[in-house]
Amino acid sequence: MSPYKQNENRHRRSVRLKEYDYARTGAYFVTICTRDKQPLFGEIIDGEMHMNNTGEIVRKCWLEIPGHFQNVTLDQFVIMPNHVHGIVVITDNPVGAKHASPLRLYKTKTHGTKPRSLGAMVASFKSAVTQQNNLLLRTPGNSFWQRNYYEHVVRNESELNKIRRYIINNPPKWEYDLENRIGLPIDEKRKFWDRFLNEIE
Repeated sequence: MSPYKQNENRHRRSVRLKEYDYARTGAYFVTICTRDKQPLFGEIIDGEMHMNNTGEIVRKCWLEIPGHFQNVTLDQFVIMPNHVHGIVVITDNPVGAKHASPLRLYKTKTHGTKPRSLGAMVASFKSAVTQQNNLLLRTPGNSFWQRNYYEHVVRNESELNKIRRYIINNPPKWEYDLENRIGLPIDEKRKFWDRFLNEIE
């Protein structure tokens, strides 16, 4: 499943798979957006992402995830003006975690989310970013994330490589980004990514 295909349902409903155990080992492609797709993390200039202070907090918290979740490693990721794309790998064994999971900063109500699952990790990441950003901006209680998040179970090596390429090329192809509210028409974006990703098959 190509990344752009998954985006088609993003404005309608969750794409969570029924009965799927999101604590299972494997690789997951995750997208987490700001509320109303507001560009809160910085801007794209000449094909490169320039993060503001909030964007730097997002990057810092993302890189700290394995230190709080012992069963998680990170693959390719990118911080964009209004969303985060990343590949998260859930493993069987703890890998280099420095702390118990989760730390005080990462504590959050997960509403029944299974511990050590993808949902628990995303909820904790979002909570940590919100807390640190509100502390920086002195805006207690402010929430800027979209309520849900979107994920895709990576099924094979070919798909993994396509998603990595999609992530890497998000900044230079910002006008074609499916989360860019002011880019090209959505149909043109989908056609572009279809051609772009199929080039490596």
